[in-house]
Amino acid sequence: MIDVGSVVIVHLANPPEQYWGLLEALSPAGIGFRGLNVASFEDFLAQAVLAEEQSLGFATMFVPMFRVERIFLDQQVGVVKSYRQRFEERVGHPLELYIGGEESLSNDETMPS
Repeated sequence: MIDVGSVVIVHLANPPEQYWGLLEALSPAGIGFRGLNVASFEDFLAQAVLAEEQSLGFATMFVPMFRVERIFLDQQVGVVKSYRQRFEERVGHPLELYIGGEESLSNDETMPS
């Protein structure tokens, strides 16, 4: 089930775009999520692996429902790993350390450097 807090892939129309990130709100008016354009995923992943200063990152946005074509749960399909699995395997840290920034960390966690 796709609920608030799920990691999703959102397909948008007019213009066509795809975003990957955390679903933060879902209403008849639209969706709120924190994510990045799927086209930027590999570049973002490369920066995270090298622990470089991030020039690409997650944006918080609201998209009106008339632009939303589909919302997919980011999950493994057969042997194809999810974006989340690919991220966590290559970076070695949970996605939550990156997706929410400093405010998502508990007191005993720090951002990887």
